[in-house]
Amino acid sequence: MEGSSLNQINDRSIYFYLAIKRTMDVVLSIIGLLLLSPVFIIVAIIIKMEDPKGSVFFYQTRIGKNEIPFRMYKFRSMVSNAEELLEGLLDKNEISGAMFKMKEDPRITRVGKFIRKTSIDELPQLWNVIRGDMSLVGPRPALPREVMNYTSYDKLRLTVTPGCTGLWQISGRNQLSFSQMVDLDLKYISQRSLIVDVEIIIKTIYQVFVPKNAY
Repeated sequence: MEGSSLNQINDRSIYFYLAIKRTMDVVLSIIGLLLLSPVFIIVAIIIKMEDPKGSVFFYQTRIGKNEIPFRMYKFRSMVSNAEELLEGLLDKNEISGAMFKMKEDPRITRVGKFIRKTSIDELPQLWNVIRGDMSLVGPRPALPREVMNYTSYDKLRLTVTPGCTGLWQISGRNQLSFSQMVDLDLKYISQRSLIVDVEIIIKTIYQVFVPKNAY
């Protein structure tokens, strides 16, 4: 009986946490979109000035909770045919594991270098948060080609809603290996709470103004 009662308490605690987390996600994302609308306009103009024929926004299919795919939005920071050029760059990957990162990626535009360095390119993901595809805090959403190479252990990070930021982003980001990222994601999943989420959001805001490891 004691075990059953404890499980009920834990279930209620998780339900309460997820309900408050979802409310916080929607409220903060709406406020963020309203306050940052001038930034959206300025960034859109600059992107168009550098490449008039290219689109302002870029979207990719990502894998969300329970391996359900969704369309994730970003400001375009690369040349229009970036995906076509990726195949020829895979051998220059600078991070181990099922993820591609290249510090001097030739596909990144001049504007793109700045908005990636400051993480401004990620701001359109606030719309994904409002839609429920993502949360403000959670594991980084993976690409389908990355998930194809996941082990059963790696897939544990797909058991929760992916986030705009998380422990990986505030703990070294691109300086960390893929396995380290997975370990941080699973650490977050096991310890997540409203206090942890707020701490990660505050540290993320700090890193936006003092960027070190984003590229």
